[in-house]
Amino acid sequence: MGLPRPVSPIGQRRDPGFDARTSRLPARADVAVIGGGLIGLASAWRLASRGLSVTVIERGSIGSGASLAATGMLAPAAEHEPGSDPLLPLAMDSLARWPGFRGELEAASGLSIDYRPDGTLVLAVGRDEVERLRFRYDLQRRSGLDATWLNGTEIRRLEPVLRPSVTAGVQCPLDHQVDPRLVMAALVRACEAAGVTIIERMAVTGLDWSGGRVTGVLTEAGRLSAETIVLAAGAWSGEGGLLPDSLALPVRPLKGQALALRTTRQTGTLSRMVWTEQVHMAPKSDGHLVIGATVEDCGFRAGVTAGGLYALLEGARRVLPGIEEMEVEAVWSGYRPTSDDDAPIIDTIAPGLVVATGHHRNGYLLAPVTADAVADLVASGELPAVAQAFTLSRFARPEPRRAAR
Repeated sequence: MGLPRPVSPIGQRRDPGFDARTSRLPARADVAVIGGGLIGLASAWRLASRGLSVTVIERGSIGSGASLAATGMLAPAAEHEPGSDPLLPLAMDSLARWPGFRGELEAASGLSIDYRPDGTLVLAVGRDEVERLRFRYDLQRRSGLDATWLNGTEIRRLEPVLRPSVTAGVQCPLDHQVDPRLVMAALVRACEAAGVTIIERMAVTGLDWSGGRVTGVLTEAGRLSAETIVLAAGAWSGEGGLLPDSLALPVRPLKGQALALRTTRQTGTLSRMVWTEQVHMAPKSDGHLVIGATVEDCGFRAGVTAGGLYALLEGARRVLPGIEEMEVEAVWSGYRPTSDDDAPIIDTIAPGLVVATGHHRNGYLLAPVTADAVADLVASGELPAVAQAFTLSRFARPEPRRAAR
């Protein structure tokens, strides 16, 4: 008998009870959701809670695009940067919805999602980084965000495991986090408890149109008739073939690589999310320290690279020496669905066709407000006021001026 085969660390963090879905394609549903990621499942759950029959169709496995690759940050303050003021009201509204969303989701699923209201520390090492962080802090304060400037001593009082070279930082106490693998497992259970049909590994090959209206989806297993289609396919929402050119979505994939380290009492760990200019680090209650994430505009080029992992580890090691003794638990990559202005698109773009995509790095933060907006849009035909700035029309190109005769 040979030695046991080692388990590869390459792969996303998935809950052990995260079973594949084996449902058959029904003939009809009130709503068909294309995409079994965070936004698709959250929207499906909210729609089913309103008494609608819902079927979710996922081309791969649940959460395999961005949702299980994410860190789970609910961080409007740490994420705030020049140019993102238009997104801030939506982000803050969604953050305020998270406690209620969390309570309902945990009650419906029977699972904890590891909701942690510990805040974020954004760090600077050296004079140049301090100056850039001071600029960001001033922007946060001007935008009305809760942020506090800390010196190195104050930072190490909060996080003693950090290096003495950490010079300054900003504490964002209202930023929170969740564990993506637990959120996705809970959404699957909550959806199924609400009667949602979830189908994995089935590609939608086309939309069925009749009289200028979308009336169903076409798949390799046949046709599903539906009153409303919700396109929530993440980074794939902008891919050609499904939508006509006149409805093309300005969404592309931004690849990100990340890894999870196993912490111990000897290695120590962080007590809250910590950001630097290079990486962000999120401790989870299961003992993992998740480090992310690279930003690569390379299309759907799969895989984990040595350069990407080196950048993550070296970026973390600059401020957290204990990672040298932590075991690598998993490494993975995923695709952020990124619109041309890094903000979501929530809209009815044709009769019977709703889109919810383009959330960039803020999918988890914006999930509650997006799911509620989709449910309102399907039920009443109207977006809530907080989401009305995020329709596809904001990307409309002005008509070219005709030359004077």
